Amino acid sequence: MLTSQSSLKDELRLFFIIAVPLSAAYLAEFAMFLTTKMVVGKLGYHSLAAVGIAGDLSFEIMVVLMALLSVVGVLAAQALGAGKKAELGHSIRQGLVVATGLGIPAMVMIWNLDLALILTNQDAKVVELSRDYLKGLCGIVLPVLWFAIFRNFVAVMSQTLSVLVITSIAVVLNYVFTLWFVYGGYGLEPLGLFGAGLATTLASWFMFIAIAIHVYRKKQFRGYGIFKGRWRMSWPLCREILWLGTPVGGLAFLEAGLFVATSILSGVIGAKTLAAYEITMAWVGIPFVIAFGLAEATMIRVAHAIGRNNMAHARRAGFLGMSLVVIIVSTLVAVPVTLADEIILIFISPEDPGFAEVSAFANQFLLIAAVFMVFDGLQAAAARAHRGMKDNLVPLWIAGFGYWILGIGGGSMLAFHFDMGGAGLWWGLAIGLAVAACLLTWRFHRFTLPKPA
Repeated sequence: MLTSQSSLKDELRLFFIIAVPLSAAYLAEFAMFLTTKMVVGKLGYHSLAAVGIAGDLSFEIMVVLMALLSVVGVLAAQALGAGKKAELGHSIRQGLVVATGLGIPAMVMIWNLDLALILTNQDAKVVELSRDYLKGLCGIVLPVLWFAIFRNFVAVMSQTLSVLVITSIAVVLNYVFTLWFVYGGYGLEPLGLFGAGLATTLASWFMFIAIAIHVYRKKQFRGYGIFKGRWRMSWPLCREILWLGTPVGGLAFLEAGLFVATSILSGVIGAKTLAAYEITMAWVGIPFVIAFGLAEATMIRVAHAIGRNNMAHARRAGFLGMSLVVIIVSTLVAVPVTLADEIILIFISPEDPGFAEVSAFANQFLLIAAVFMVFDGLQAAAARAHRGMKDNLVPLWIAGFGYWILGIGGGSMLAFHFDMGGAGLWWGLAIGLAVAACLLTWRFHRFTLPKPA
């Protein structure tokens, strides 16, 4: 019994060594988008809607690519668990190669995302405002993907404090640059929403350069061959990254696409509904990115155990991570219930002509968000526990059913057929995420049961 308790304490300690800095770092990264919304929201609800939906679509592309590349962390964690240092370093190097190959076309996609807004019949003023923002923002792709690869490496090495420090500095830089570029000053003419996108791009380049220097100089990271010798593409490993990562990217597409589709459908209903959606997501993103950091730590601990060929420890690490996500996110449920008005005032001024309607919609959405955000965190942790075992295909099908058939399909029916508007979309999200969370958790339980002798 004492051994079991000691083992659980050790697992908790190792889990939080990875999870706390990662959650804080993801929170800091999310704060970059949050502060951008805070600054541009004062220009009016159309500007808030434009930056919100353009950022949502751009973020969808980035999330899919980062999810695909997250298997680099799984390969590295399993190599570390097996004591193969050279193999770990090789995984990181080839991850950077794959990131570059995927990142260049992604930049072109983000530059032209205004076409997607036109095709989905968004408000004409929102489309016009989004164009300049996207031109400034498209430069984030390569630095963000390269940063994600190095972040995977330092997370596997349980040295994630540096990620927190770097992202925290980047948040401050993004806020200062956004204020300066959007409104002008100190000899610079106002750049408007283009300046908001450019500010995030510059902050992203700072993050990549800072973490690359840190990995290069820190003694604990030497001996893995990350910066050693000429860079060559190893097609077998790149193919493995793409093969394992594609279902993971597909799962991320379904997950993040759930919110992007809701954003687009909100815009179809109207610019004010879209602005209220963006305000609500500004809050929902906070518990989610905290849960996301815990989920990433869960994936790494499960992968460590799989690398040691210890399914019992993988099961314990997975359920420990899921339990902690539920407990921690549950403590935040009271915030949107009791502080809805205060959240709304951060993003839109009472003097705005659309304030009354936007505020009424956002109050409604925030109450529904309080219902589903625990399930949102649980499904993130359960999905990444599966990822740590390289179990990716069935979770992809579960996500497709929960997120899209129930979430988007059910939400669209409630919104348009039953005339529930934006609230119907949010209830669809709640139902879809709850079902997906339960199915993914049940599968993990079944997958990790001890096999009969």
